[in-house]
Amino acid sequence: MMAERQRLYILDTNVLMHDPTSLFRFAEHDIFLPMIVLEELDRAKKGVSEVARNVRQVSRFLGQMLQPGDALENGVELAEPEGLNLKVGTGRLYFQSRHFDNDSDLVGDGSLADNEILLAALSLTREHPDKQVVLVSKDINLRIKAAIHGVLAEDYHNDRALDDLSLLYNGMRELDNSFWEEHSTRDSWTEEGRTYYRMGRQPGDDWYPNQCLRLAGDNGLEALVRQVDDDAIVLEVARDFRRQQHGVWGIMARNPEQNFALNLLMDPHIDFVTLLGTAGTGKTLLALAAGLAQTLDEKLYREIVMTRATVSVGEDIGFLPGTEEEKMTPWMGALTDNLEVLTESDDHGGDWGRAATNDLLASRIKIRSLNFMRGRTFLSRYLIIDEAQNITPKQMKTLITRAGPGTKIVCLGNVEQIDTPYLTETTSGLTFAVDRFKHWPHAGHITLRRGERSRLADFASEAL
Repeated sequence: MMAERQRLYILDTNVLMHDPTSLFRFAEHDIFLPMIVLEELDRAKKGVSEVARNVRQVSRFLGQMLQPGDALENGVELAEPEGLNLKVGTGRLYFQSRHFDNDSDLVGDGSLADNEILLAALSLTREHPDKQVVLVSKDINLRIKAAIHGVLAEDYHNDRALDDLSLLYNGMRELDNSFWEEHSTRDSWTEEGRTYYRMGRQPGDDWYPNQCLRLAGDNGLEALVRQVDDDAIVLEVARDFRRQQHGVWGIMARNPEQNFALNLLMDPHIDFVTLLGTAGTGKTLLALAAGLAQTLDEKLYREIVMTRATVSVGEDIGFLPGTEEEKMTPWMGALTDNLEVLTESDDHGGDWGRAATNDLLASRIKIRSLNFMRGRTFLSRYLIIDEAQNITPKQMKTLITRAGPGTKIVCLGNVEQIDTPYLTETTSGLTFAVDRFKHWPHAGHITLRRGERSRLADFASEAL
């Protein structure tokens, strides 16, 4: 078998803007940066946006690697950046040091940034027949133009949590009756009114802490995996929140997934919960009901803090007046809609009682913007991050690391409704959180599948 040729990767500006550490992600292969890429980075460095911050980080990385007296025609060694624990590639970094002639009629206007990058790829392909030249870009149009010219072009894949969304952990496992035969019951006991089973493991079984299990049939057993050992798992029978007497702030589960969601949300031993689901599956309502029950009734948390990414579905409506909370109010329609449902269930107090309840809720539910989260620490708070599919992995890390002692974080979202232009289903911060936290014993996840909003909304989500 012939050894694979060493590659020379040409990076587009949008790759560096998206992931500053992409410079170090290409193993033993070399990297080439055209001059136009450096110029575009220079033009984008000003501002407080995520892209501007990433561009400044790229410039810092390049500055750390360049040493006085370096012969740039021989390339620059990729050095491990300060303060980051990265596995740095062993290739070298090259910069454009001469003009590339446009000898192709198809390339067109050579002054366009994309065409300059394409010219660099064509020239390097001719000059280095011993290497496989690859253009890496997030821009599909540039990749199409490169393919027309016979240049190998690829998307940047290193920022993906998964290769395919279908591989994403859904938090629930459907079992048939053969489960009891294949997994021997080693022990069972009752503790504080809860029933537990210790089951033997089969070779190759994949189990995750707080994974939801459901036996086939309408009245089948529902349980959660509470402990995963090398040779056994411990199951706890799930609480049934479908009954009126077990309702959470007047809200009852309407399907197995919602019941599992309330089990995860109401468990004080679980610090991080992610709920995925399409529109109308009850994500926000369940999270709010559980938060109010544990904040006002059980006094586990001081207050509920709610935030979300402020990404418009349509055109931007411009600047908004008022305080931070007033500016966030238009984005929090989901909060007010669900609070109406939660307060509507109390008919005994009449209008006065409902007004008093609304005042109480307003004093215990705080609306905060993502823009001012850095540096904060939330102590004993119930933090809800709504529309989390529009958050980048870096922003998600910033938010989750705000948690102080006694704080619970709940992330809600639908990865099929991403409104941010630079995120996809596999690169969203919500997808990263689900995938990276599935092995942690204090995290839980469930994907809600059945819409409970209305028959109109259910049909629309399927038919449109």
